[in-house]
Amino acid sequence: MPRSVLLVLALLVAPVAAAADVTPQLVRIPLDDGLSMVAGVYQPAGEGRHPVVVYSHGRSGTDERALTTVPDPRGFVRYWLRKGFAVVAPIRPGYGATGGPDPEDSGVRYDIFGNCWGRPQFGEAAAAARAALTSAIDWTRAQPWADGGRIVLMGTSMGGLASLATGAVNPAGVSAVISFAGGTGGNGAASPEHACGSAAMEALMARYGATIHVPTLWLYAENDSFWGAERPRAWYRAFERGGSQSRFVMTEGLGNADGHQLLGRGSRLWIAHVDRFLSDIGF
Repeated sequence: MPRSVLLVLALLVAPVAAAADVTPQLVRIPLDDGLSMVAGVYQPAGEGRHPVVVYSHGRSGTDERALTTVPDPRGFVRYWLRKGFAVVAPIRPGYGATGGPDPEDSGVRYDIFGNCWGRPQFGEAAAAARAALTSAIDWTRAQPWADGGRIVLMGTSMGGLASLATGAVNPAGVSAVISFAGGTGGNGAASPEHACGSAAMEALMARYGATIHVPTLWLYAENDSFWGAERPRAWYRAFERGGSQSRFVMTEGLGNADGHQLLGRGSRLWIAHVDRFLSDIGF
């Protein structure tokens, strides 16, 4: 093989290997109640202060919540490290190594026929997640490697909702919010594309849209089994009536996976949109 081709291949492969080899630093972030939560911290190469992504994980069933871990650096973390961002990924109370009670229980239940039971308490669940994220933001802004005025909140599913809920109170240092498949109360197996409490979620998004001041990017895939394609559009319309700088993207369906996994499995569908959003807001 010609030497020039080998050189090009080496240049293409090297950043991937470097990012994949990153080992997260595990830290404890103090919470307001005197307890703490585990978080993974990923730092890019180079000295000085870096912009930061505070990543919020999603929510799963009772047994699976205990298995929540910090994200694999070979996934979307690699994207942010290449852009010079640090990534802070807290494991919120009720999940993984942080453990404890489950403050993000929305009260939604499904019976064996896929019918909804219980009164949706989405605002309360999102507020609990927001408290944890606020602690993560405060901790991040105090770190010597962080540019405390350039923080992006990003999350998936319940983590997307948590990021929007936190952005809606406009914490110091937060510059933007990116939500992947944001929401809660859905169950793609029990009730495909028919999440409980969609009207309640729409009302909650209207509240957030009325107070948020930072730009937001919403991304969903057409074949999201939790929400379907139309509910997210209704939630976004309620949000955007508040007048904030916001953008909605509905990608094509994931050919090899449930669209609810857009962040982890659909990078080819979202990278260009996130690139454009970051460029437009000055990153």
